Amino acid sequence: MKQTAPPRERLANAAVSEAVGKSAPVPRKATTWQRVKKNKVLFLMLVPGLIHLVLFKLGPVGALVIAFQDFSTFLGITGSEWVGLENFRRFMEDPMIGRLIANTVILAVLVLFVSFPIPLVFALMLNEVRLRWLRRSVQTISFIPYFVSSAVLVSIMYTLFSPNGGVVNVVLEAFGRESISFFTEPAWFRPLYTFMHVWQNFGYSVIIYMAAMSAIDPTLYEAADIDGAGRWRKILNITIPSISTMIAVMLILNVGQILTIDLDRILLMYNPAVYSTADVIQTYVYRLAFASEGFPDYSYAAAVGLIQGAIAFVLVLLTNKASQKFTDSKVL
Repeated sequence: MKQTAPPRERLANAAVSEAVGKSAPVPRKATTWQRVKKNKVLFLMLVPGLIHLVLFKLGPVGALVIAFQDFSTFLGITGSEWVGLENFRRFMEDPMIGRLIANTVILAVLVLFVSFPIPLVFALMLNEVRLRWLRRSVQTISFIPYFVSSAVLVSIMYTLFSPNGGVVNVVLEAFGRESISFFTEPAWFRPLYTFMHVWQNFGYSVIIYMAAMSAIDPTLYEAADIDGAGRWRKILNITIPSISTMIAVMLILNVGQILTIDLDRILLMYNPAVYSTADVIQTYVYRLAFASEGFPDYSYAAAVGLIQGAIAFVLVLLTNKASQKFTDSKVL
């Protein structure tokens, strides 16, 4: 039988427990400095990124004041004449702006609608591969172009699409077609740019989607197998809904960069023969800011870049609002 303590002894034990509970120190919340000291290695890893952010992202923001000046490199920001909104008015009246905006929007929308779904579809297909070594190998190979510079990729494309001995033109000639000078035909610039963008960047997005898929509860797939669901049904009803938040975030980030055309890639690919389709806002700003003849027009280039940034910011806000409404996920 279980022995019980006498009533007097139980009262004494209860009193001791109550006294100990009252005298036990309440743990104090760690201060900011204590948290930093405890995780100093992690904070040290942040230092290079923070330095880059301050020097190359936040620092130049103050120099945008030249968009409201007639900036002179000899007089500097403090000595240059203040012109207010004159550069922005000039932008609205510039006869080149219509073509530049049209080329930029067409190229950006084409890249968005082509490059956004391809990594998602590729990741969904790769997730269905049961051989782990094959899945990892394909994922690694698809990620390699992300680390290759645009200059090298453009050189490879020139080799593939060259009218003199290029692989693509050799195949066309084998089927009785005439060779095409892809890099001097305005109609081919946008497809080539889009192809190169997808080739270089889709591996990065695939890794993000694959990481999101790895967090899906495997019991959901087991339950679907018991119910007799096939692969397509599991993709539509389990995989895609489970990563819908990540899809929405990636869409917001892509929309935020919709007007940020890769300047290096275009400068490497375009020439006067394709200006009608290749000349975008960034290349126009580049020519203004670094004019080979006369004095560079830094103020006007800054004004055009500021307008472009403001439009991209508004697009991000609208997309973020729509994502929050339809998917309950947002970035801001």
